[in-house]
Amino acid sequence: MIVAIDGPSGAGKSTLSKAVAKHFGFLHVDTGAIYRAVGLYALQNKADTNNITEVEELLASLSIDVRYKNGEQRIYLNNEDVSEDIRTPEVSMAASNVSRHKQVREFLLLLQRSFATERDVVMDGRDIGTVVLPQADIKIFLTASPEERALRRFQELQENDDNITYEDVLHEIIKRDDQDINRDTAPLKQAENAVFVDTTGNTFDESLKKLIKIIEERV
Repeated sequence: MIVAIDGPSGAGKSTLSKAVAKHFGFLHVDTGAIYRAVGLYALQNKADTNNITEVEELLASLSIDVRYKNGEQRIYLNNEDVSEDIRTPEVSMAASNVSRHKQVREFLLLLQRSFATERDVVMDGRDIGTVVLPQADIKIFLTASPEERALRRFQELQENDDNITYEDVLHEIIKRDDQDINRDTAPLKQAENAVFVDTTGNTFDESLKKLIKIIEERV
């Protein structure tokens, strides 16, 4: 069983997908974290994330491994656990930049597809139902208003950064939406046969129940 959950930044894809996977006993794969690892590596090497030549040169020395600890996904970059390091606004934008490059998406495509070959999986990202796993049994496009997505992300980031402002986060959300939707390679869009789910105004539990119901109805 393959469940593909796509949607824009801050829609709650990873958190909800993890909870859905746990409910059904499936493997959860957060593909956004994989792109964040590439973005982090580019920043560490002071590469221009908008320059494909500089980014592509790094791919040969880049190793990304996805491991699971107590059922939770951990991202290893060249054998170093970077699961926390990739969760910053700077890395988020770097991930959006590198994800626009065709060479990067092709580099990561086989890795992403490999997770769905042996186990039931809930995979979230921006092009899972359209490009990575178009054969998915269930496709969901998860979204919320930019303002609500920014508020959720702001509350998360505020715990570790007192200087961040809601306006900054909203600006980054809108900027990333524009990049993800308008990139030439695998743009963010709803798959034709995906179920559209808008979680604006919903609590986490309300959104989770909605997703579980959608999957149960189709199973």
